[in-house]
Amino acid sequence: MERRGGRRQDSGDSVSELREWRPVIYRKCTDTLWLLLFFLFWAGLMFITGYAVMAGAAERLVLGYDSFGNICGRKNTPVKGAPLSGQDMTNKKYVFFLNSCSLEMQSLKISSLSLCVSSCPQEQLNSLEDLQSFARNNGSCLCIYNLNISSYTLNPKAAELCPTLPVPPSKSFPLFNRCVPQNPECYSKYASVLISMVNEMDVFHRILSGILAGRDTVIGLSVLALAFSFILVLAFRFIRTLLVHTLIALVVFGLLFVSGVLWWLYYDYRNDPSTELETEKENVKFLLGYAIFSTIVTVVLLSLILVLRKRLQFTVQLFRIVGKIIGRIPFLLFQPLWTFLILIVFWVFWVAVLLSLGTAGTAQTTSGGQVEYRALSGICYMAWYHFVGLIWTTEFILACQEMTIAGAVVTCYFNRNKNSPPPHPVLSSISVLFCYHLGTAVKGSFLVTILRIPRIVLLYLYNILKQKESACAKCLFKCCFCWFWCQESCLRYFNQHAYTTTAINGTNFCTSAKDAVFTLAKNSAKLASISCFGDFVLFLGKVFVVCFTVFGGLMAFNYHRELQAWVVPLLLVGFFAYVMSHSFLSVFEVTADAMFLCFAIDMETNDGSAEKPYFVDQELLTFVSQSNKLTEGQKYRSVRPFQDNEDGTELQPMT
Repeated sequence: MERRGGRRQDSGDSVSELREWRPVIYRKCTDTLWLLLFFLFWAGLMFITGYAVMAGAAERLVLGYDSFGNICGRKNTPVKGAPLSGQDMTNKKYVFFLNSCSLEMQSLKISSLSLCVSSCPQEQLNSLEDLQSFARNNGSCLCIYNLNISSYTLNPKAAELCPTLPVPPSKSFPLFNRCVPQNPECYSKYASVLISMVNEMDVFHRILSGILAGRDTVIGLSVLALAFSFILVLAFRFIRTLLVHTLIALVVFGLLFVSGVLWWLYYDYRNDPSTELETEKENVKFLLGYAIFSTIVTVVLLSLILVLRKRLQFTVQLFRIVGKIIGRIPFLLFQPLWTFLILIVFWVFWVAVLLSLGTAGTAQTTSGGQVEYRALSGICYMAWYHFVGLIWTTEFILACQEMTIAGAVVTCYFNRNKNSPPPHPVLSSISVLFCYHLGTAVKGSFLVTILRIPRIVLLYLYNILKQKESACAKCLFKCCFCWFWCQESCLRYFNQHAYTTTAINGTNFCTSAKDAVFTLAKNSAKLASISCFGDFVLFLGKVFVVCFTVFGGLMAFNYHRELQAWVVPLLLVGFFAYVMSHSFLSVFEVTADAMFLCFAIDMETNDGSAEKPYFVDQELLTFVSQSNKLTEGQKYRSVRPFQDNEDGTELQPMT
């Protein structure tokens, strides 16, 4: 690629050759093979989407269905070979079992016939005349659909086509819309069969039912996390010392309060004698894990706050400088909003496909015109592929945001006239990203995905084998999990600087990462001391959003305990809250890191003389000098806080 100054720089240059750091005017596409691989991967996701839409029916999971393939509460399409299928059940929202007092489980299927009815009988019905009267008065037919109400007492086969008498009084069940008998003897039999059915369901389907049942709460909590994140972005833009003190106080209060609530809920659930369902037992296990994790995080963060409290004023000054840069590019504050909207659209699409995939099955008719849904083979592999798509695509969207912010900061930093920034730096950065560097974002996000998947697999294996493994194996699992987490955190840090280097030099991911590592290695001590506490305060902001969102979720989900694996949707809400807060607060994080990387390159390339003046403004140079405890008597032009480059050439502003 041709650069100013006559030198060519290819991605395969040796380490010893001096890098000419400067934003390039003429670029070429980077990592195109990775972009092609990403397109092929999404072609696979589209195939799974089409398959799930054609074969799945998420409504069956929550609304319930009768023995003839009709989903209660909606219109249905006919099933071949089932004459009673394809009926309009819009007004019939409840599942009623004809033999509710003597149910039996056979291969995850209840032996009794089931119907969709508009209301459950509130009083005991002792005869066919009572059934007929109930149907006429309430419009709820408790006999087979093809038996007319007037024939209840006339048809000789009515005893076989109607429920077993007497019909006990019942009421609708909150989650699965079943008519549950209230007679103690019938209820005991019914509950034992229903508990067996739910406990024998795989965890995947129980989680899906919990997500569907609490979908309104999940959406509301996601909006709450969005509001918290946006408020924090505005607060950091106009940060003051009092604001930092307030944020730290709120984080401390939130951590202590959430930890206390988690332990209280765990104690309450553990000592509840009615905890029989597997979903309720899973809630207890997850609550214990949440409480332990929250307590550990609370202790660690409180210790760090105590140790780093003396650098508070320094952090305020850092955010003022970052806020000044963002003030020159005000549209950076709205960049996370677009990222958030894209993430929401993708997450809604992903969850919808997951729900359809989890209920994918073929309708098969049996004797008597009844319908059974049998799971299709290969669904498990599709679910794992779909899950990888969630991680990779989410990381790719966040990588695009980081590259956009870094490109805009690079454009403004390498501009001589600080009072007149280049026009439309954000749009310019987006256009450069989409025209040349999408492949680089794909490659960086793929590497993060590769490190995250083993963590998830290890967690999955740990949950499967936790009853059989030894203490040594448990320790090994946890060590491997922590090691992958540390690797992922380091990779994210270097990815961010690689994206900034790509924005400057237009090189591919590997070359940019190599150049960024060399620069950071030479200036690691100074750069780390500058940005570490700023990153810590931003992390406290993310913890603040997650804490109060999870607290809202605890209060909301705790009112709906029945048959819901609500702790897993709560974990999903916590994950979404963290991603949202990271998406918004990363504006400051990426801006600060990109600014300091540009500063390091500026110090290496220029010497502050009239021939090669710095691009950095005086405020940032003074701030860095003070943070590294330079002597007050030195003149800034003679200061060489970073290693000199004898052959350095003047950086040129990006156009």
